[in-house]
Amino acid sequence: MAENTKVLAVSGKGGVGKTSISSVMVKVLVKAFPNKKILAIDADPAVGLSTALGVEVKTTIDDIRKEIVSTVQDGDTKTAMELLGESRYRIFDAIVESNGFSFIAIGRPEAAGCYCKINTYLKEVISLVKDKFDYVVIDGEAGIEQINRRVMEKVTHLFLVTDSSKKGCQVIQTIKGVADSLVMYEKIGVIANRIPSENGTISENVKKAMDTGNLPVLSYIPSDSTMAEFDLMGKNVFFIPEESSIVKGVKEALNALEII
Repeated sequence: MAENTKVLAVSGKGGVGKTSISSVMVKVLVKAFPNKKILAIDADPAVGLSTALGVEVKTTIDDIRKEIVSTVQDGDTKTAMELLGESRYRIFDAIVESNGFSFIAIGRPEAAGCYCKINTYLKEVISLVKDKFDYVVIDGEAGIEQINRRVMEKVTHLFLVTDSSKKGCQVIQTIKGVADSLVMYEKIGVIANRIPSENGTISENVKKAMDTGNLPVLSYIPSDSTMAEFDLMGKNVFFIPEESSIVKGVKEALNALEII
């Protein structure tokens, strides 16, 4: 990782709005740092980040991996080694350039059967890609293990997203425990998302009822009807109003960890 690259990983249980948070983070960073290089990595097999950011994905990292693995399985090891050498350039080709940021999707999870040397090489290539950027936002699938195994071993900022449910709060504490042993991170915090509110105001009772352990809550974001509509319609989050709850909440969280 480049010395000054900031890597922002977003994790939490399913259904808490990780992809919405990740996409809005990209939007906020692009506006805050128009002259910086920003990379969005979709590490969720559902590939929802591309829709939220208005990006069309044609090739994923896993597509490249599968082609290499299938070549090995066919017994043509020479071609496989050639593909390994080419993979760096092919991964750069898989990066989609958009307005103010770049995008790449990891693709589906590992299939049964492990070609560890090939996958390790690909992980190293992804690390090389990250070095070319000032800010990297990673939308991870539930849990931190997948991010650690397939994308990186070090992040600078770990954002754990939860809703107001007890299960959501338990999951982020579990993820922190896993992260403490598997991932090197510099700063960590919670984004409480889709929280019940009255006219956009979240009561202190609701906040007190949420047990996040010793994890600091960076921002509380009330349920956002505008974001819900964008999700439903598959609209690009770059068109979501600046005054919407989710944009204000993401800004508050980024401010709290001194990113913006």
